[in-house]
This record gives sequence, structure tokens and C-alpha cells, in this order.
Amino acid sequence: MIAIAFMSKHGTTQKVALKIYEKLNKSEVELIDLRKNKNLDISGYSTIIIGGSIHAGMIQKRIKTFCESNLEDLLKKRIALFLCCMEEGDKAREQFELAYPEALRKHSLKNEIIGGEFLFDKMNFFERAIVKKIAGVKENVSKIDEQKIEEFTSILA
Repeated sequence: MIAIAFMSKHGTTQKVALKIYEKLNKSEVELIDLRKNKNLDISGYSTIIIGGSIHAGMIQKRIKTFCESNLEDLLKKRIALFLCCMEEGDKAREQFELAYPEALRKHSLKNEIIGGEFLFDKMNFFERAIVKKIAGVKENVSKIDEQKIEEFTSILA
């Protein structure tokens, strides 16, 4: 069995997790929202895909906690890691390195930065103001990289 454990603030990571789910053998895959399932027992899964997103430069705390508290068990399984973020190049790689523990990144079958979205209709006033000021963006933008999703899932299929 494969678990896709994710956390999504505005829905982008959930959207990517669903795309990954659709590309894999659905009868062997379970989507697990860590916002709703705080104490996930990973013992019944042979492969764990972990996905989170960057907000204000950091991944969701629950993703970080999940990785740290299950580190020993995760290192005994097939794992793959993905990150949704709007940064590119070195900055995106730096965010990925800060998001996931080094031991997991090295053990992972595939590490991928999938891209991200600015969804103004799902942001609060403060979030919209920050994105406008820092990114210079004033409307919804999607940079989800479908090719990276394809590459990511092909390794796991």
C-alpha cells in the first residue's frame, strides 16, 4: 500500500496530491490529509509520499513534526517527497532542504519541487498584502508543473 500524506493550506498541495493519486494504481493508494489525521500509523504502508507547501518561507509545522516523529520508521520504507512553492532555482532548493530532514531527502526515491499557486480568493487580507508586496502579484497565478508530476509518479509506479 502507498500513502500520500499531505497538508494543504489553500488547496494547492491537495490538488497535486490528487494528481499523483490519479496517476498511480488507485486501489493501492490512500490519500491522507494530515490536517484531519494527526496520528497517522504508517506501519501498514510500504511506500509513503509526503507533500507540503511553503508559506512565509516555511513548510507546515505538522509536516515537519510528522517527518521528525516518524523518521526512524520512514527510513525503513520507500519514500518520496514533494514540495509546492512559488520560488524557483536555488531559493526553491533551499526551501526544500529546510522543509525535510536531510536523512529523509537522502533516503527518498524522488525529491521534487512541483511548483505552486497564489490563490487570492483563498488568502486572508494579510496574506494577499504580503504576496502583493513581495511577489508583486495581484491575481491568481498557477505554476504547477505537470511534467514534474509525471516524472515524480513514473518513479513510483
